[in-house]
Amino acid sequence: MSNEIKSRIGCVPRNSGFSMEGYWVWGSSVVKGDDGRYHMYASRWSQKKPFFTTWVTDSEIVHAVADTAVGPYTFSDVALGKRDARYWDGQSAHNPKIMRFGDKFILYYMGSTHPFEPFPDGNDPKREGKHMTVGRSNKRVGIAIADNPYGPWERFDEPILPTRKNTFYSFLTSNPSPVIHEDGSVILMFKARAATQTQPGYGKMTIGVASAKNYLGPYRVVSEEPINLSQELGEIEDPSIWRDDRGYHMLAKDMDGSLSGEHHGGILCHSANGFDWQLDDDPLGYSRSITWDDGVKQRLGQMERVFPLLEEGKLTTLFFAVMDGPGGFDKGSCSWNMAIPLASH
Repeated sequence: MSNEIKSRIGCVPRNSGFSMEGYWVWGSSVVKGDDGRYHMYASRWSQKKPFFTTWVTDSEIVHAVADTAVGPYTFSDVALGKRDARYWDGQSAHNPKIMRFGDKFILYYMGSTHPFEPFPDGNDPKREGKHMTVGRSNKRVGIAIADNPYGPWERFDEPILPTRKNTFYSFLTSNPSPVIHEDGSVILMFKARAATQTQPGYGKMTIGVASAKNYLGPYRVVSEEPINLSQELGEIEDPSIWRDDRGYHMLAKDMDGSLSGEHHGGILCHSANGFDWQLDDDPLGYSRSITWDDGVKQRLGQMERVFPLLEEGKLTTLFFAVMDGPGGFDKGSCSWNMAIPLASH
């Protein structure tokens, strides 16, 4: 297969996507409802707190609505907020991936918790502070279910992907990306880290695949090794997968540029079965350098957590979490979710 993504990326509408004054807004996903409107689920947390170290302790998932896929989206409600810290997702809900199967809406997400007091506004809890350390170690993948996009959402007492000792996912599971098949079975790609005895207590980022006969689970990690793309060819993050009549496809963030040729650019991969993946012959799926619809060119500081929207089985829109600045989570002044319509092919 050839790279059909980057050739379809044109100008980016200035008013696309979703932002909220006073909040960091991050990774989103979108589903079309029976009302004909588009429903986005995104992460947000207060801009009074530093971006990087408080998403794992303070993020919640919000719901926004638009009349078109690219938006702009308007805030509607909080889908998954904080709850009691004794729950696995009590302090943070993040990185949503919304799916629909039959008359149910299934929201995959990362949750975390910690027992500490809220961190004060304006202060940085530090990457190795107790909030971040415990919050990171408690990251797990779970689901919530609703009958319509406005909820209410049924949350569960346990995640669907717990950690397991002596595996590549013994420290955390995170960043889910599912495909739900016509028979209800699921392939779920996820981010993982292994626990280590040395500082900082966890190993490098890897990507695993789990499967289930039903979206409720149980989910089984299909291999004791992470997928070979991240293990042998380079480090990737935030994979998003989809399926069409030709097989499975994936876009992911290239962490060091060794796969795509661009640092933090996007790679395109393909698979016949969802488990064994090959890099596209022309691997750069998207670039952080964009052109707005007013002709202005910009290289975004951050551009990641891609989400592909399929309508009637066809890929129509890509969504990205983006940040201004020169690059680096501590150097941006605002973040938002950007939508890019794809040209027909």
